[in-house]
Order: sequence, then C-alpha cells, then structure tokens
Amino acid sequence: MDTYQHLSIKEWALEDRPREKLLYKGLSSLSDAELLAILIGSGSTKESAVELSKKILRDCKNNLNALGKKTINDLKANYHGIGDAKAISIVASLELGRRRKLQEGEERSKVTGSHDVFDIMEPLLGDLPHEEFWVLMLNRSNKVIGKNKVSQGGISGTVIDVRLILKSAIDHLASSIILCHNHPSGNRQPSEADNKITNKMSEAGRIMDIPVLDHIIVTDNAYFSYADEGML
Repeated sequence: MDTYQHLSIKEWALEDRPREKLLYKGLSSLSDAELLAILIGSGSTKESAVELSKKILRDCKNNLNALGKKTINDLKANYHGIGDAKAISIVASLELGRRRKLQEGEERSKVTGSHDVFDIMEPLLGDLPHEEFWVLMLNRSNKVIGKNKVSQGGISGTVIDVRLILKSAIDHLASSIILCHNHPSGNRQPSEADNKITNKMSEAGRIMDIPVLDHIIVTDNAYFSYADEGML
C-alpha cells in the first residue's frame, strides 16, 4: 500500500510534493499525474490532487491525447473536486501544448512527404472530438503558403464544398493543394464518402490546374495517405 495513500499532500515529505519536487528535482522527475496535480492545485475531502489526477488519467488509459479530448463539462461531471476553475486550467494547458506542437510543425513548412503533412496537422486535428476538414495550399516549391478550415462537422462526418476549396486555393495563388481531415474514432481507414470527395476534388483540381497532391486522414497517433497508398 502507498505510504501516502491517506495523507494530504501537505503531510507528504517535502521532496515528494509535486511543486517542491519540480523545484528540487526538475520537470523530468514528475509523473504525468504529478504534473496534472500541479494544475489542479487541490483534491477533495476524499483524495489528494495526485490521487484525483491518477484517476482522471486512468480513465483516459494514461493517454494524454485522450485527456485532450475531454471537455470542461466532461471533467466537471465525472470527477468530484473538479469545478470550473480546475477544468479550465486542464483544458487551457492542453491547448497550449497543442499550439506549441503546431508552431513546431509550422517551422518546417516545406512538404516532402505525407509525414510532413501529419506533423503540421496532427496538433490541430489529432485529439478533436469532432471532424474538421482542412486544406493546405502549397507554392511551386511545395512550401505551405496557407491553410484553411473548410468545414466542421459532428463525430462521424463533415460536409465540404469543392467550390470553396478551389476559391481558397485561387485566392492564395496556390500551385497545388493537400486535403486533410480527422477521424475522431481513431480509425484511420477512409470511408466511401472520403473516397468520393477525394476523387471529386482530384478531378476538379485537374480541370483548374491546381492538382491535389494528397489527402491525409489524421487520428491521434497515426494517419492515412491517399498518395502513399497509390489512390491518387
């Protein structure tokens, strides 16, 4: 049994308290639960912040991407001791992490293959609970000159307009485009609807001399590339 199981964090040895542990031992010494506990600040009358954090992470199978899909209401409804302020702190910190990953991806904006697209788009799409459809616009050197969210849908689908995509490409003077959308289910395989829109966009791109180089389906830890699979 954990020596600290029934003690509040204030009763723990100084070096084992998450904040003090961070100060004296550094960030790498803390577990995910301890880092989350620092955000939460305090637990409830029944459990410490660390115990509450462990419970939250356990329900997410200790996967931070799964935690990133939790909404404020999810956290408040399922965990005693989590109110507006604590839920907002958790969601805001995960959004900061997502934006950091996005900026890192943007620094390498030249696309040489499907994995470059995944690196750019996974921070935007990987842990969303709903589908979004985006378009990357490239110049003749295959550098990204713009990205545009075309539509946002529900858990199982989104509707796109071919004309809006081509208009966005023309407005950016794009030489080519790459289609991107996510599957919140985690299944990276394309649906029949995905195949139809890919074929439709590919044909429209050929007519307008703005080729579709790829269509990437993003999940939280993997992706599907139409180009890699020889389907474009």
